[in-house]
Amino acid sequence: MANTSPRRPLPLLTSPHKGGRSALTCRFRCGDQCAHDVTNTSDNTYFGDVVAEAMTRRGMLRAGALGAIVAGVGIGTALPALADPDVDANRSGHGHGNGHGNGHGQKSGLRFTAIAPNTDDKVTVPAGYLSAAVVRWGDPVLPGAPAFDFEKQTAAAQAKQFGYNCDYVTLFPMGHNRGLLWVNHEYTDENLMFRGYTDGNSATEEQIKIALAAHGGSVVEIERVGGSGQWKLVTRGFRRYNRRITVRTPMKFTGPAAGSALLRTAADPRGTTPIGMLNNCAGGTTPWGTVLSGEENFNQYFVNGNGVPEAQKPYLTRYGVSTTTGIPSGNRRFDRVEERFDLAKHPNEINRTGWIVEIDPFDPDSTPIKRTALGRLAHEGATTSLAADGRVVAYMGDDSRFEYVYKFVSRERYIRGFDRHNRTLLDDGTLYVAKFTGDSPAAEIDGTGKLPADGQFDGSGEWIPLVTGKVSHVPGMTAAEVLVYTRMAADKVGATKMDRPEDVERNPVTGGVYVALTNNTNRTPAQVDEANPRPANKHGHVLEIVERRNDAGATTFAWSLPLVCGDPNDPATYFAGFDKTKVSAISCPDNVAFDADGNLWISTDGSQLGAHDGLFAMPVRGSERGYLKQFLSVPVGAETCGPLVSEDQRSVFVAVQHPGETTGATPEAPTSHWPDGGASQPRPSVVVAWHARGGKIGS
Repeated sequence: MANTSPRRPLPLLTSPHKGGRSALTCRFRCGDQCAHDVTNTSDNTYFGDVVAEAMTRRGMLRAGALGAIVAGVGIGTALPALADPDVDANRSGHGHGNGHGNGHGQKSGLRFTAIAPNTDDKVTVPAGYLSAAVVRWGDPVLPGAPAFDFEKQTAAAQAKQFGYNCDYVTLFPMGHNRGLLWVNHEYTDENLMFRGYTDGNSATEEQIKIALAAHGGSVVEIERVGGSGQWKLVTRGFRRYNRRITVRTPMKFTGPAAGSALLRTAADPRGTTPIGMLNNCAGGTTPWGTVLSGEENFNQYFVNGNGVPEAQKPYLTRYGVSTTTGIPSGNRRFDRVEERFDLAKHPNEINRTGWIVEIDPFDPDSTPIKRTALGRLAHEGATTSLAADGRVVAYMGDDSRFEYVYKFVSRERYIRGFDRHNRTLLDDGTLYVAKFTGDSPAAEIDGTGKLPADGQFDGSGEWIPLVTGKVSHVPGMTAAEVLVYTRMAADKVGATKMDRPEDVERNPVTGGVYVALTNNTNRTPAQVDEANPRPANKHGHVLEIVERRNDAGATTFAWSLPLVCGDPNDPATYFAGFDKTKVSAISCPDNVAFDADGNLWISTDGSQLGAHDGLFAMPVRGSERGYLKQFLSVPVGAETCGPLVSEDQRSVFVAVQHPGETTGATPEAPTSHWPDGGASQPRPSVVVAWHARGGKIGS
């Protein structure tokens, strides 16, 4: 039955720091990106700029193109389950289910009572549920790793221990009771890691080396506890699959840009062997059982952009690197221990970051691969699916203000069990960028959140090809240039500027594609439009794409906004038409996932509603479409990452990133003591929540 408990309204608060994050988070996570000028200065259209054009073709769009796209099925209704069961079995990560649904109008199964918004220094779950940390920063991962000691950290120890801020989480089952957990380590907050830290200029070299080792990712073996939905780290015996990947791990380039002059350095004159990965945020998995990890805010780690050749400076600027400043304020100064981070000496080194990295969790001796065919941008992640003809499709977002949504479609088809063939699929195909068109008169989009006359914010769109294999579709750019400077290529073809496109996921039951658009406080009233219905968009929204014939390989689609976030009392919010007196307030959607029933799970980052970030669940079809409820909240200063609903729907994993990361916090004056309690220092950790009676999540 519906949740009838009273909902506590939250005030619409203005954060003291732009975007809802603390000053510490902004400094260490993205190098104060929001404090700098928007890097996309192209004259590409915003949605609002194309409304007039759309209206002249409205009859054709509504009766023709949109009708063909949805093939007689309205947006928001149940769509056929197209996912290959083998693909979904391997892609249990990030909440992808098994593709089995019960048809239009099914009950969501989300029967938990929503938690109240709060500011408690703990993980809060609904009544009848439990939670526990699975693995924490500093826990031993490799043989010989010492127990974590905050006061006695070393780089050698950190290279064998679980890394710092955990983000993307995925699980590869090994039978019913064991599995391999992959976790990204996005960034380090040295201000919370080390006593007396001020900046990279005064840090010790050992502290810088510890930070280098705390980036990257971890593979850890975990096991189920007593047949329940709880999991814990396997700690006994030699764990042969466990692995740490860091900024210093040897890797290789593959795909059309591998060997390009743009990727060559003095240390790698062939341009094929990059070292390490940086700022890995979200990710995905492949049908053949590997991880795809996205390098995001890589620009902040480099110095002396003012010293590169003049011809290269526009490219650096487009990727958020200052070309007028030598050492940006607050820089970690990795260049003090590894010269490659000095652009004046190694101007091409930055081109070797910003990629999707593929890692085999079952082979700890394998070399991670940077797949250049998927383009170079601030990758939030890469989610794979199959086109109707069996080609592999990867959806990607570029997480920055006014950036774009992308997808890659392989040239060849996935062949189940043919591993040698399948592992070449991400090296040859077509990279696309999205262009969206609204279908309502501009006068109906007035910034108040009032729905247009047709009853929803919606429209049509197309995927514009950028490059196919080694053939560029962008005039004036070679294939290698398109892949290394993907943002500039997308500028040239007229892609649509979006509000921080982060995670992009395909529903395994309905086939719909969902894009988390976290926020964009830089959007002006003149830029308000149907797909971005509010100026100074501090709460964000979720966009739903239905591709033509529900085929991931299609190049046209319909789109709509099922969720416009914020306090439900605010008329500028929208919950797919559901009764807003019954829903939870939500702000700043970041990562999205699905359970096996096709329900949408949303984690948040930087909520502007005065309460802690959390995890929310919402049906996307049937009578409860839009009935969003908060399932979980995280401790003081933390962000909710992941999330992952296990294949059997008995466990929900989330990464609790940067607990205690509040303005002014230090080891001497911590603002969180999670997860260990007492007077302990906060430790980023992966948490699992489960039903106390062993039932399915949400039941």
